[in-house]
Amino acid sequence: MAGKPAVGLDLDRTSNLEPRTSSTEPRTSSPLTETDQNGINRSSNLEPRTSNLELRTSNFVVGVDLGGTKILTMLADGAGQVLARVKAPTQPWRGLDAVLDTIVDSVEQVASQAGVLLNAVRTVGVGVPGLLDRDRQVVFLAPNLNWRDVPLGALLGDRLALPVRLENDANLAALGEYAYGAGRGESHLVYITVSTGVGCGIVLDGSIYRGAGGGAGEIGHLTVAPGGPLCNCGNNGCLEAVASGTAIARQARALVAEGRGAGILAAAGGAPEQVSARTVAEAAGLGAPEAVAILRDAGRFLGLAVAGLINLLNPSALVLGGGVLQSDRVLWDAMSEEINRRTLSSSLAAVRVVRAELAGDAGVLGAVALALAIT
Repeated sequence: MAGKPAVGLDLDRTSNLEPRTSSTEPRTSSPLTETDQNGINRSSNLEPRTSNLELRTSNFVVGVDLGGTKILTMLADGAGQVLARVKAPTQPWRGLDAVLDTIVDSVEQVASQAGVLLNAVRTVGVGVPGLLDRDRQVVFLAPNLNWRDVPLGALLGDRLALPVRLENDANLAALGEYAYGAGRGESHLVYITVSTGVGCGIVLDGSIYRGAGGGAGEIGHLTVAPGGPLCNCGNNGCLEAVASGTAIARQARALVAEGRGAGILAAAGGAPEQVSARTVAEAAGLGAPEAVAILRDAGRFLGLAVAGLINLLNPSALVLGGGVLQSDRVLWDAMSEEINRRTLSSSLAAVRVVRAELAGDAGVLGAVALALAIT
């Protein structure tokens, strides 16, 4: 340890944890106002604008965020200006062909909304919640879609008669914040989201870092509590098993089942089955001691992992998103304390720790940015 970190993360003081700003306006202080090395205009305004006839023969791209519950699709021009968007339910139980039909329909709808001919679209970028073979454009495994070994790139490419490129959804969320959101103006960015699980995407020198086999960024499976709860991956004490929204809810329900956690149960309307990470945050906001303790523990575990990541990668921006991280400052304070305690002073001084700006749009805007980068 190189002495006590010099930079605090207290939300109430001037620090390198910035308040959330509007996602529809570019950061005016960003030094990158022209197209960067990936071909992405990082000062693009996200407000859709009315299309006109002369746009119809220009170059356009489409981004698709394919999730387990919804499919979000956007069309943008060659400068990254978003012109149209469509949201549709995924309904994976209908089968692969039905999901493919929904994606194709969504692409056609955004083109129609923007007054763009489909053959003017140069590339379609698609974010997938699963493991990919990027070279073959095959989805190895997507549990939320019940997919295994699906040649999604080829299937969509054939149906659309357009080039299609796939990418992991967490990587695209990082790229979205890099290109359009809280990471504008940065070259080394780490994006962490804490919601049902804990995900991470890494952008180094302006490019997605995937690792040797495409598995980089699995921060949710860092061991932070040896001997702790069993994780879905089969290990014990993973970050996801102790600090995700699912983990927080599980701990709270266990307390309620033991006859404790009256404040948590009250926040859930007296219904144990309604206890969730959100109700825990609400109870903590009202001072319920058990809820405060659960969130403090989750925050400490998150801070432990984040500090290690900062020390390892020395990023210039750490972007934090997801519903759990937006819920209550008890968790934030505990996380901040650990980051300050465990991060090297030089690395902490170099990083700008900020809240994510794009919320549910991060993945689809990352897909737009991916399509722009390879067009």
